[in-house]
Amino acid sequence: MTVSLADLAATEAFAARLAAIALPGDVFALIGDLGMGKTAFARSFINARAALDGLPVEEVPSPTFTLVQTYPMAGFTIYHIDLYRLERPAEALELGIEDAFAEDVSLIEWPDRLGSLLPAARLDITLLPGDSPEARQAVIEPRGNWGGDRLDDEVLHG
Repeated sequence: MTVSLADLAATEAFAARLAAIALPGDVFALIGDLGMGKTAFARSFINARAALDGLPVEEVPSPTFTLVQTYPMAGFTIYHIDLYRLERPAEALELGIEDAFAEDVSLIEWPDRLGSLLPAARLDITLLPGDSPEARQAVIEPRGNWGGDRLDDEVLHG
């Protein structure tokens, strides 16, 4: 399924709708070229979930250099993972992210760098260019037993 996102505000709103349905163990694989808005999506997701949980909104830096940033929420921790600088999938094991895949919520930029370590149950979100410089097309693909039934029209289109 494809969701048209007219601008950054639409991308932020879509991320907020997904944050509202996130459950412990959810893995969101953020796929797209540089500049497609993966980090902006993650920032919006994290801040929207914090607001839903009554927590303060905070600055969400890109984890390009730290690789992993964590954000404690009411019922789980959100792991924002950026694997752009990863050279081999085995390096990911040193990050301690495998527990996050089972118990918390993971937002993974450059998920292909995990190879076979990428959980089979996940929601792939591929961000592609849209009709204008700020527009994006989000291709949404539930994988494995990720709860695709949660993706109703309200979540997808607002």
